[in-house]
Amino acid sequence: MDLQRRLTLYLLGILIGSGMAWWFYGERLTNSGWLPQEKIKLRLRSTLVRTTGAAAEQLAAWPADLAAVRASIDSAAIDLNASERTHDSIHYVVHARLAGRSARYIVSVLRDFDRDSTAVLRSVVSVQ
Repeated sequence: MDLQRRLTLYLLGILIGSGMAWWFYGERLTNSGWLPQEKIKLRLRSTLVRTTGAAAEQLAAWPADLAAVRASIDSAAIDLNASERTHDSIHYVVHARLAGRSARYIVSVLRDFDRDSTAVLRSVVSVQ
Protein backbone atom coordinates (compact mmCIF):
# COMPACT_ATOMS: atom_id res chain seq x y z
CA MET A 1 0.00 0.00 0.00
CA ASP A 2 1.56 3.31 -1.03
CA LEU A 3 1.57 6.53 1.00
CA GLN A 4 -1.15 8.26 -1.00
CA ARG A 5 -3.61 5.40 -0.43
CA ARG A 6 -2.82 5.38 3.31
CA LEU A 7 -3.41 9.13 3.59
CA THR A 8 -6.66 8.84 1.62
CA LEU A 9 -7.98 6.09 3.90
CA TYR A 10 -6.84 7.98 6.99
CA LEU A 11 -8.66 11.15 5.90
CA LEU A 12 -11.75 9.12 5.01
CA GLY A 13 -11.71 7.62 8.52
CA ILE A 14 -11.33 11.07 10.06
CA LEU A 15 -14.32 12.34 8.06
CA ILE A 16 -16.51 9.36 8.96
CA GLY A 17 -15.50 9.58 12.63
CA SER A 18 -16.15 13.33 12.76
CA GLY A 19 -19.55 12.85 11.15
CA MET A 20 -20.52 10.14 13.61
CA ALA A 21 -19.34 12.23 16.57
CA TRP A 22 -21.42 15.19 15.34
CA TRP A 23 -24.43 12.91 14.84
CA PHE A 24 -24.15 11.44 18.36
CA TYR A 25 -23.17 14.57 20.29
CA GLY A 26 -24.39 17.49 18.18
CA GLU A 27 -23.84 20.86 19.80
CA ARG A 28 -22.22 19.31 22.88
CA LEU A 29 -19.25 18.49 20.66
CA THR A 30 -18.41 22.17 20.12
CA ASN A 31 -19.17 23.57 23.57
CA SER A 32 -17.87 22.72 27.01
CA GLY A 33 -21.05 20.98 28.19
CA TRP A 34 -19.14 17.78 28.92
CA LEU A 35 -16.72 19.38 31.41
CA PRO A 36 -17.28 18.72 35.13
CA GLN A 37 -18.27 22.31 36.00
CA GLU A 38 -20.78 22.46 33.17
CA LYS A 39 -22.31 19.12 34.18
CA ILE A 40 -22.66 20.35 37.76
CA LYS A 41 -24.26 23.60 36.57
CA LEU A 42 -26.72 21.64 34.44
CA ARG A 43 -27.64 19.45 37.39
CA LEU A 44 -28.10 22.43 39.71
CA ARG A 45 -30.15 24.42 37.20
CA SER A 46 -32.53 21.55 36.63
CA THR A 47 -32.84 20.20 40.19
CA LEU A 48 -32.53 23.21 42.53
CA VAL A 49 -36.11 23.33 43.82
CA ARG A 50 -35.81 23.51 47.61
CA THR A 51 -34.21 25.70 50.26
CA THR A 52 -33.60 25.31 53.96
CA GLY A 53 -35.28 27.71 56.36
CA ALA A 54 -32.07 29.66 56.91
CA ALA A 55 -31.46 29.97 53.16
CA ALA A 56 -35.03 31.20 52.62
CA GLU A 57 -34.45 33.94 55.21
CA GLN A 58 -31.14 34.89 53.57
CA LEU A 59 -32.83 35.07 50.15
CA ALA A 60 -35.59 37.27 51.56
CA ALA A 61 -32.94 39.67 52.90
CA TRP A 62 -31.28 40.08 49.46
CA PRO A 63 -34.24 40.38 48.15
CA ALA A 64 -34.27 37.48 45.70
CA ASP A 65 -35.97 34.17 45.17
CA LEU A 66 -35.01 30.65 44.17
CA ALA A 67 -35.73 31.33 40.50
CA ALA A 68 -33.14 34.13 40.54
CA VAL A 69 -30.61 31.77 42.10
CA ARG A 70 -31.27 29.15 39.40
CA ALA A 71 -30.92 31.80 36.69
CA SER A 72 -27.60 33.00 38.11
CA ILE A 73 -26.08 29.52 37.93
CA ASP A 74 -25.52 29.89 34.16
CA SER A 75 -22.76 32.43 34.73
CA ALA A 76 -21.59 31.03 38.07
CA ALA A 77 -18.30 29.38 38.95
CA ILE A 78 -18.24 26.13 40.91
CA ASP A 79 -15.39 26.01 43.43
CA LEU A 80 -14.58 22.30 43.36
CA ASN A 81 -11.68 22.68 45.81
CA ALA A 82 -13.92 24.22 48.48
CA SER A 83 -16.77 21.78 47.87
CA GLU A 84 -17.19 19.04 50.45
CA ARG A 85 -17.93 15.40 49.80
CA THR A 86 -19.43 13.12 52.40
CA HIS A 87 -20.30 9.45 52.12
CA ASP A 88 -23.79 10.24 50.80
CA SER A 89 -23.82 13.95 49.79
CA ILE A 90 -21.88 16.60 47.93
CA HIS A 91 -21.98 20.22 49.14
CA TYR A 92 -21.02 22.49 46.23
CA VAL A 93 -19.68 26.00 46.75
CA VAL A 94 -20.98 28.24 43.96
CA HIS A 95 -19.78 31.81 43.29
CA ALA A 96 -22.26 33.94 41.33
CA ARG A 97 -23.88 37.34 41.07
CA LEU A 98 -27.32 37.65 42.63
CA ALA A 99 -29.32 40.88 42.40
CA GLY A 100 -26.23 42.77 41.27
CA ARG A 101 -24.00 41.62 44.15
CA SER A 102 -21.43 38.84 44.45
CA ALA A 103 -22.73 35.87 46.35
CA ARG A 104 -21.56 32.47 47.54
CA TYR A 105 -24.10 29.65 47.61
CA ILE A 106 -23.79 26.29 49.26
CA VAL A 107 -25.93 23.74 47.44
CA SER A 108 -26.25 20.13 48.59
CA VAL A 109 -27.07 17.15 46.41
CA LEU A 110 -27.17 13.45 47.13
CA ARG A 111 -24.68 11.25 45.35
CA ASP A 112 -27.38 8.63 44.75
CA PHE A 113 -29.76 9.94 42.06
CA ASP A 114 -32.24 7.14 42.77
CA ARG A 115 -32.89 8.23 46.36
CA ASP A 116 -33.36 11.94 45.67
CA SER A 117 -32.36 13.92 42.60
CA THR A 118 -33.21 17.39 43.92
CA ALA A 119 -30.68 19.96 45.03
CA VAL A 120 -31.11 21.95 48.25
CA LEU A 121 -29.90 25.51 48.72
CA ARG A 122 -28.23 25.60 52.15
CA SER A 123 -26.96 29.17 52.37
CA VAL A 124 -26.50 32.41 50.46
CA VAL A 125 -23.71 34.68 51.69
CA SER A 126 -22.59 38.04 50.33
CA VAL A 127 -18.97 38.10 49.16
CA GLN A 128 -16.92 41.29 48.96
